[in-house]
This record gives sequence, C-alpha cells and structure tokens, in this order.
Amino acid sequence: MKTEKFLSELEKIVEELGYQLRREKGSFKGDFCVLEGDRIVMINKMYPPEIHVGQIVRFLSRQNLDDRYVKPAVRKELDLWFERIEKKEKSI
Repeated sequence: MKTEKFLSELEKIVEELGYQLRREKGSFKGDFCVLEGDRIVMINKMYPPEIHVGQIVRFLSRQNLDDRYVKPAVRKELDLWFERIEKKEKSI
C-alpha cells in the first residue's frame, strides 16, 4: 500500500477513535494528549509522510482496535508495523 493512501486510512482511524489530528510546526516528534478536554494527536508537519505514518502507528499501537472495523489491507499493514514496534520494545 502506498504511503499516502496508508496515511489517509490511519488518519480516518484516529478520527473514528475520537481524536483530533493536528499538524503543527515545532521541535517535537509527535504524540497524543488531552488538552482542555480535547483528545489530540499531534504530528510535526515538518516531517515527511513516512514519519507521520510511524507516529500514528505508535499511537494506534496503544489503542484497542480489536472491536473496530479496519479495512483488511490496512489491518495487514498495521499488524506488520505493530510487530516491528513489539520487537523494538523487547530489544530495549
């Protein structure tokens, strides 16, 4: 799946989870937070789309997606990313 298409699908999942996706400039990598009751996923818009994918996938890896419909091609790609994250965390 092309990066831009995958990123678009990930953004939809973030919004379906009730989070607002914000792209901002700054000296940060990106993460999620609750600010004055708003659930926000912050993405540094200075980074390329491939980094945005990684940032959103890390956020989604901490969410329960078991009961949520995710397109099969997107689920397959997400599972690969989740495996990479899990291997990385185990090696630390």
